[in-house]
Amino acid sequence: MAPSTSAQPAYSKDEKVLCFHHELLYEAKVVEAKVKDPNDKKDGYLYRVHYKGWKNTLIPAPWICKAEAKDGLQMSPAESAPALAYSEERHSKEKRMGTELTPANAQEEDFLRRPAVRLFMPDALKSILVDDWEKVTKEQKLAPVPSPTPVTQFLNEYEASEMAHRRPNSAEADILEEVVAGVKEYFNKSLGRILLYRFERQQFYEMHKAVEAGHGEHAGKTLADLYGCEHLLRLFVSLPDLIAHTNMDQQSVSRLREELTKMTSWMAKRLEKYLGNEYQHAGQEYLESAKNGA
Repeated sequence: MAPSTSAQPAYSKDEKVLCFHHELLYEAKVVEAKVKDPNDKKDGYLYRVHYKGWKNTLIPAPWICKAEAKDGLQMSPAESAPALAYSEERHSKEKRMGTELTPANAQEEDFLRRPAVRLFMPDALKSILVDDWEKVTKEQKLAPVPSPTPVTQFLNEYEASEMAHRRPNSAEADILEEVVAGVKEYFNKSLGRILLYRFERQQFYEMHKAVEAGHGEHAGKTLADLYGCEHLLRLFVSLPDLIAHTNMDQQSVSRLREELTKMTSWMAKRLEKYLGNEYQHAGQEYLESAKNGA
């Protein structure tokens, strides 16, 4: 991380950087540097950055790091999340720095005031997220797709188990149904956009094409019927940011957090069943195809 008390800006205009937003690290480009206090340049700079595929925002220097910090890897949201989402040091820094964030406009200020979702993630699942990242990005392996235990199976079995503890036709039962359906919808819509590592994209293109064609074993299938809980874990990491873009009030956010906490805790107790699938070597043909498509 660059110090925030330099007489000269640590990052230059148009420089590619990596920036923290909530608990994730995103690729961005510096738009401008502004002195916090015009009367004291040693007080440091605020940087307006443009998140790739998103928006401009003003953030303090401790939220930024050089793009080379990850061996020059240009990271998508999914590629940053598993390895970096659970730094307790960064969580403390985010709390300390929160008051220093200067909104660029009223719309951004409104966004920052929206209730945040601090999703509980059991330690066992955190470890799997890191292992998943290493297997795909370092070892160039792929989670099996179609998965022996797809997301739809997990969600259906979780709902059946949890519903046994809720009164039929009650508000609690209705909420459970809505949350399970919502998670599945979020998964189907976000998988190809933010949940994949670069190395997995060729696999996704092939599966998505088969689903769109709707022939044979893929007839009537969705992505949640084919992809497993390895990818669902990545959605759980991304949900705080996704929910921040909704208009949910604090009460709804709190209830959603409770429901998702039960879901992740239930998964953590059944790792062997839902997350015990062996990753596969991609093969030379896939490696060449992924390289040419990069």
